[in-house]
Amino acid sequence: MYIKEIELNNFRIYKGKNKISLLPEGDKNIIVISGKNGFGKTTFLMSLVWCLYGKQMEKVDELYDKEIRDKGNYTKYISNSLNRKALEDGETEFSVSVTFSNVKIPDITCNEVTIKRSYNVISNTSDRVDVLIDGYQNQLIEDLTKENQKGEEIFIRDFILPIEIAKFFFFDAEKIVSLAEVNSTNQRRQLSKAYSEVLGIQKYEDLKANLEEKQDEYRRRSAKSEDKEELNQLRADIDNAKIEIERLVDQIDDLKHEKYLKEKEADDIQRRLIKEGDNITLDELNLLKDDYAKLEQKKTAVQESLKDYFDIIPFALAGETLMNISEQITNERNLIEQKYKQDDVNLKINQIKQEIERQRVEERLVFDTNVRDFYESQIVKLIKKHFFSDIPDVPDNFETFHDFSNSETNEFNQLVNTIKHSFKESFARLNTEYSYLKNQLDTINRKIRDAEKSADNEYIADQRKKKESLDKRILSIGNEIEILNQKIGEQNNLSKNLKQKQEILRKKIDESTEYSEKEKKTKQIINRLQTFIAHFKELKKQSLEEKMLKGLNTLMHKKDFITKVEVDISLTGEDIDISLYGHNNKVIDKGSLSMGERQMYASALLNALVDESDIEFPVFIDSPMQKFDEQHAENIIRHFYPNVSKQVVIFPLINKELTEKEYNQLHPKVCKTYLIDNITNEKSQFIECAANDFLETYNLMYNAN
Repeated sequence: MYIKEIELNNFRIYKGKNKISLLPEGDKNIIVISGKNGFGKTTFLMSLVWCLYGKQMEKVDELYDKEIRDKGNYTKYISNSLNRKALEDGETEFSVSVTFSNVKIPDITCNEVTIKRSYNVISNTSDRVDVLIDGYQNQLIEDLTKENQKGEEIFIRDFILPIEIAKFFFFDAEKIVSLAEVNSTNQRRQLSKAYSEVLGIQKYEDLKANLEEKQDEYRRRSAKSEDKEELNQLRADIDNAKIEIERLVDQIDDLKHEKYLKEKEADDIQRRLIKEGDNITLDELNLLKDDYAKLEQKKTAVQESLKDYFDIIPFALAGETLMNISEQITNERNLIEQKYKQDDVNLKINQIKQEIERQRVEERLVFDTNVRDFYESQIVKLIKKHFFSDIPDVPDNFETFHDFSNSETNEFNQLVNTIKHSFKESFARLNTEYSYLKNQLDTINRKIRDAEKSADNEYIADQRKKKESLDKRILSIGNEIEILNQKIGEQNNLSKNLKQKQEILRKKIDESTEYSEKEKKTKQIINRLQTFIAHFKELKKQSLEEKMLKGLNTLMHKKDFITKVEVDISLTGEDIDISLYGHNNKVIDKGSLSMGERQMYASALLNALVDESDIEFPVFIDSPMQKFDEQHAENIIRHFYPNVSKQVVIFPLINKELTEKEYNQLHPKVCKTYLIDNITNEKSQFIECAANDFLETYNLMYNAN
């Protein structure tokens, strides 16, 4: 799939219709779009995300989420996107349209698909989305429409790009380092879902779930009345847990919306108080607020990480018991894996002992009982030592207490390894960092309070009272959101337990039921699908590990810094974790990597994910060369940008994020170059340049020599 062209009409700084062609040419797959800060680079990228996802764009990048919050809600945010000059001229509508080529739609042959999203500031209701296939509306869109979802939105999600994985194709290169900073359970869960989508695992899991629902229908027909009643109740409880989670999420969204409005109102009052106080300027206040927001974000991330460690502390305190359990589980796994082999070894040893005994009887030899026992025990030990040393002994009286699955064993071993190798240092580091950030935030708060006017006039007193009330409500909302998040966690755990009970009951019914041909066929398909999914996950795991390791060793200039990449995919696919190992086979804390190394990690991960997926979609990269030293920059230019996708669009600041030397290295893969020319404060436009003359044209336009 390629993006053929994009048209912006009265969208923010782009007055009137502005069209840009982005098709690659031959093996040249890179398009460079540049201009000075404020000319419209970020707006152009945002227009594309808005066109595809509308009010859901906040899920693609936290930048959009923050901007929407700052405005109060999506309607206020997007209604400000009409070009100011167009508004003065009496125009009321803006739009963005994207034309794709080589789109694969099952059972439909097409050359092009155009998606156009429009918004009218007068009607001020909702976006209008049109999807044209080869220039015409198609029955497919109407067929996709559901009661609460438009067919156009479903078409974009199903046939263009799912929103869950859009973050891998639209990104700020400076911010993708966040992929190396994922610590909290919630962050891991969200990212794991995206990994599962992009690797293609989720579609098979969904298919399996649909088949299991169909099989449950068959089970209910033939099950005993009490089993049937329990199965129906479990399904109802699982559905209710899902509905409750959705309700809690809606409550959180409403509270967040209220919190954003209260914060904005409190900020406005604070600015008025500081202006009256005349101790610091509003610019200085804004800098303090920016610093506060960044520190608060870091503190929240550290706090989430600490919460995860709080869950581990009880296990760390019970270290001896934990190690006993670890040993028991290891023995149980050995028992399962080696019991057959040990039975075979014991059989052979017994055969040898019997043959020796027969030979002794034939020779009429008599031995002392102690001597005989000694030689028999030595023979057993030596046979095992020299012929079966790879098979561990399992005691005859060994009992199985836990019977963990492979996934549960891996999860337990990961917990033990964390406690043994990194828990103490990581917890101490996070605790110190949390205390430091809290002190920094307190310092900024004191500066802001000191700057507020302490006058005793009625207006100032009233404003102070309002702000105190708002601050209390903001704090209260934060606590309410925390409680609701805990309830969501409880509902997720409840749902997991209910599904386990459901699976046990299914097996019980299956063991006591005669199947019809349809039921047998459904069960066969599910079993084959389960085997396929397990095999598919293992293949994806191995391939992702190999590609990431190769990518890291290609991009990083510290050779052999990373010697192994381990991808852990849970049995359900709901948790995917990536670990890096150094030359001493110890886990590398991704948080300890330098900013450049984190960006290398994120770039290697993105490259591997895109390569592993069946999704062919252009990659858009803002701020492409931030945080790189000279060698890292050259590695990225030579190995990442040309290979990450068949169509790559980058938005660099010339001479800062892309130097002349770097552009010359990139040039053999560049097919098109554009400069964004800012004509007035209300109007920018695209100017196409010959790739050979791109830097010269830039320098002439902006006197950059």
